[in-house]
Amino acid sequence: MMPKHKRPFLISAFCLALISLLSVSRAFSMAPTPELYELKIYHINNAEQEARIDKFLQNAYIPALHRAGIKHVGVFKPIESDTLAGKRIYVYVPFSSSAQFFALPQVLQKDKKYAAAGSDYLDASYDNPPYSRYETVLLEAFPDMPHHQIPDLKTPPSERIYELRSYEGPTEKLYQNKVQMFNQGGEVGLFKRLGFNAVFYSKVLAGNHMPNLMYMTTFADMASHDAHWKAFVDDPEWKKLSAMKEYQHNVSHSDILLLHPTSYSDI
Repeated sequence: MMPKHKRPFLISAFCLALISLLSVSRAFSMAPTPELYELKIYHINNAEQEARIDKFLQNAYIPALHRAGIKHVGVFKPIESDTLAGKRIYVYVPFSSSAQFFALPQVLQKDKKYAAAGSDYLDASYDNPPYSRYETVLLEAFPDMPHHQIPDLKTPPSERIYELRSYEGPTEKLYQNKVQMFNQGGEVGLFKRLGFNAVFYSKVLAGNHMPNLMYMTTFADMASHDAHWKAFVDDPEWKKLSAMKEYQHNVSHSDILLLHPTSYSDI
């Protein structure tokens, strides 16, 4: 039989072990849930459609999303020198959960202010639509940046450069390898250290170009954009990371879009 004077020690050791296990469990359970993002890409044919989309987004859609609890909605257009200028409008919506994403259509349907303010868009006739079509891309935030961020820029929106990049992988496995390169490999941390003011990094869950990841970085102006990318390319950490054998050939195609935020964009 165990001496009585040793029992309290065993009980204390058991309690400490239990507390340690609970702390580890709580740490895992408290890990931030990655946000979902919707990127809607409007295809427009002329200045009239562009004006109608702007009016709808500014006066109806964004206020309705604010009422639905979505604080930040980004609206972006290609810079003037891009061949897509006047032909595309990009709308970025961050959702705190999948439940919020799937509930939004019903929420908007019940919003009378939204219906009234957006009537030109919502009730448009078949022979006078406000766009030619739109695409929807559904994204999930990376673990190393699970929530979107508002860039700290002081320049006017017309001078700011928001860079949206899309990296396609040749296979699902190699695409996952590029995702790993951003997270465990430290690419997200490198961007942060060099002051790229990222809005988001994400996996594409559904879209036209798969498998795919997308991210958006921001700059005060074009000169700042060029200086930041030069610093990135010249950085010893990037040279070491990009040369690593395990991260070779994981991008088969990339698209780079330079955008300005609209005057009414939240981001």
